[in-house]
Amino acid sequence: MEFNKTEIDNLFSMLKKGVSPFGVIEESIERLEKADFCELKYGESWNLEKGKKYYVNHHGSTIFAFSIGDNFEKKQMIRMAAAHTDYPCFRIKPNPDFYKEGYGQINTESYGGLIINTWLDRPLSVAGKITLKSDNVFEPKVIYYRAKKAILTIPNLAIHMNRDVNKGVELNKQIDTMPIVDLLPDEQKETKYFMEFLAKELNVDVKDILDFDLSVFATEEPCFVGIDDTMISSPRLDNLTSASALLSAIINNKREDGINLIALFDHEEIGSSTKQGAGSIMLHDMLRRILANLGLNEEEIQSNIYNAMMLSVDVAHGLHPNKSGKMDITNHPVLGKGFCIKEACSQSYATDSKAIAIVQQICDKNEIPYQRFVNRSDVRGGGTLGSIASTLLPIKVVDVGVPLLAMHSVRELMGTKDQESLYKFVLAFFDEK
Repeated sequence: MEFNKTEIDNLFSMLKKGVSPFGVIEESIERLEKADFCELKYGESWNLEKGKKYYVNHHGSTIFAFSIGDNFEKKQMIRMAAAHTDYPCFRIKPNPDFYKEGYGQINTESYGGLIINTWLDRPLSVAGKITLKSDNVFEPKVIYYRAKKAILTIPNLAIHMNRDVNKGVELNKQIDTMPIVDLLPDEQKETKYFMEFLAKELNVDVKDILDFDLSVFATEEPCFVGIDDTMISSPRLDNLTSASALLSAIINNKREDGINLIALFDHEEIGSSTKQGAGSIMLHDMLRRILANLGLNEEEIQSNIYNAMMLSVDVAHGLHPNKSGKMDITNHPVLGKGFCIKEACSQSYATDSKAIAIVQQICDKNEIPYQRFVNRSDVRGGGTLGSIASTLLPIKVVDVGVPLLAMHSVRELMGTKDQESLYKFVLAFFDEK
């Protein structure tokens, strides 16, 4: 099967490195800086120029990147696309170490709506942010960390001890999902085994570790599936498919007028209501600051923002061949046949008829395949950052994304060609005259 090798390589790189939101930002910065994007510090003065490209790293897990056309003028549409950097997983609690009958374990909590049983019996590891003591109490030292190998696992209970396992078993998040970190002799049962491991990895004293934001991740890498490589199986397709496509589009866009911007937000899986989430005022403030720095007055800033348009880019549900009855009766996207326009009259997906018509016309003009997704009328379904962000930015917003099977499983499944259709659409959205 023919596919855009560059974009699939970009996606695989993002999936391998983006094992935590912080890893997603590190990969994003690497790609942006290779494309000559300049870093801006939000707490410092800016001096923006036409024809230049910039990015802002927001607390290590959210990033904004934008380009200003050489021929920028005050009344040109601002075009934006947003995705998220987080994914459902387990996070490690403070004071994580505990001991049980020869097993060293760590205390975790679930983050987002994960399918718990898919995490069992897999090699797992940890990655994220660790904060250390420093001379300045207001500037603790921050380390971005990823273990070099699998160090955890959550074993299933044997079928001989649970004969009803194949009938479906409810797993208790405090009892059934505590990972094993090692086999420990009795003399080590009072030790902080995991914390000592982290201290050794960082070459610091355990007492120097003040706090951490560590995700448990599946160490398995992405791979092609199918006789002709028509599918991709991987952890974190939700939502690194979108993050990778948006990065490629903002890097490769050739727009000579107006402003193009992408935002990769953290915390979508838990509601977006944080300083790094789409429910913060950060994007609104970012737009105002960009326009003011380019010389627009207050009235011009307000009209420019109001006339902007945003894509909320997150994954959609594809039709499952063994469970086709779970899909809407007239809208049932299939893997490999193009990205999805997602709609819901409840506005759980940002649904705006004019915005959707714009997407359709761009796709038709550029021969980009797309499909429509709507939930069954008796199913609540999920939501995205689109409607949340549009409460702070009253602009045209439409939800789009590649269809998946097994969404929120530890490994998800997508159609290989759908990544190209999503990338080509976002690029065309940015470049359209």
